[in-house]
Amino acid sequence: MDASRTRARAPRTAVRAAAALACCAALAAGCTVPAAPAGRDAPATAPAGTLAALPMAAGDLQSQYQRVIKEVLPSVVQIQASRDLGSGVVYDGNGHIVTNAHVVGSEKTFQVTTASNEEPLTASLVYSYPEQDLAVIRLDRVPDGLKPAVFGNSEKVEVGQIVLAMGSPLGLSSSVTQGIVSATGRTVSEGSTEGGTGATIANMVQTSAAINPGNSGGALVDLAGQVIGIPTLAAADPGLGGSAAPGIGFAIPASMVRTIADQIVRQGKVVDSGRAALDITGRTFVDDRYRPVGVAVVSVRAGGAAERAGLRPGDIITGVGDQPITTMTSLAEALAAGKPGRRTSVTYLRDGAEKTVPVTLGEQ
Repeated sequence: MDASRTRARAPRTAVRAAAALACCAALAAGCTVPAAPAGRDAPATAPAGTLAALPMAAGDLQSQYQRVIKEVLPSVVQIQASRDLGSGVVYDGNGHIVTNAHVVGSEKTFQVTTASNEEPLTASLVYSYPEQDLAVIRLDRVPDGLKPAVFGNSEKVEVGQIVLAMGSPLGLSSSVTQGIVSATGRTVSEGSTEGGTGATIANMVQTSAAINPGNSGGALVDLAGQVIGIPTLAAADPGLGGSAAPGIGFAIPASMVRTIADQIVRQGKVVDSGRAALDITGRTFVDDRYRPVGVAVVSVRAGGAAERAGLRPGDIITGVGDQPITTMTSLAEALAAGKPGRRTSVTYLRDGAEKTVPVTLGEQ
C-alpha cells in the first residue's frame, strides 16, 4: 500500500489530533495571544512588543546572512576548464585554491575569476586527488585583495544549523543558496560517468541548500562565516530519471579538506590519505541469477593487508567486519568507515567454503 493512500485513510479523529498538535506547537513557539474580553466580536490583542519582535528577529537573521555573504563570497571563485565550469575556495594568500577533482578533470591549466578581478586569471594544477574528489590549483599571479577563506571545525557541525552554499551554479557566478545541515556522517559513492571520479567519501555533510552543476568545489558556510564543507554532490532520484533530488546535497567536511589540501600545498601530493584499504584489485561477482553477491579478488598487493590475512586471487569477499559485501561499491563504503591500521575481519568464499580471518587494514 502506498504512503499517500495510507494517509488518506487516516480517521477524522487523527486529523483533529494533528490540528491540536499544530496548535500546541504554535503555543510552544511563543505565538500565544490572550483570550478576548467578553463579547463575541471583540478583537484579540497581542501583548505589547510581540508583533514588533518578529520583524526584528527576521531582520537580525537577514543581517547575519548579509554579513556572512560579504565576508565569505570574495573567497569563492569561478573555475573554467576547457569545457567544464565549477567553483573553488581561496585556501591561502599564496594563490592556492581548493576545489573538487571532478572540476579539474584531467586538465592542467584553468581560467579563474575572482571577486576582485573582472578579467579571468590563469591558474595551474598543483595536484588532484580523485580518491577524495579534491584538488588544489594555484594562480599564476596573485592579485591584490585576494582573501583566503576561514575553514571551520567540521566536528562541531550539528544537524539543524543554518548554512549557505556559495558558488557558480550553471555558470551564475557569486550565487548563494541557503538551507540547513540535514545530517552528518554520510558515506556517499560518486558515479564514475559524466566526469565523476567514482570516489566513495565518508563523513560527508548532508544539506538542504541547493547544489546545482557549477556549485561543485564552492563553499558551504555557517553563520559564523566559516567554511564547513566543499559542496560536491547532489543526490540522484531514480524516480526522476536520475536527475537531482531537490534538497539533498553533500559536502566534503572541512576537516578532510584541510587534511588533503595542506599536504598538497606543502608537499605537492597526498602522502597520508587516512583512507583504509585491503590492497586488492577486485570486481563485483554475480551469481547464476546475475545478482551481485560479493567482490571477486583479482589480484593482491605483495605485503599488503589482504596478502597478510591470507587472501588470494579467486576468493570472493562477502563481508568486512559486520558489513555484508555484495559489490565493489559496498566494499568501498565499508572501507571508508575504517582507518589504516585498524583490525577487523574479512569473510570470504574459497572453493565454496566460507572463511573469516582477521585483517589489519592498509592505506590507500
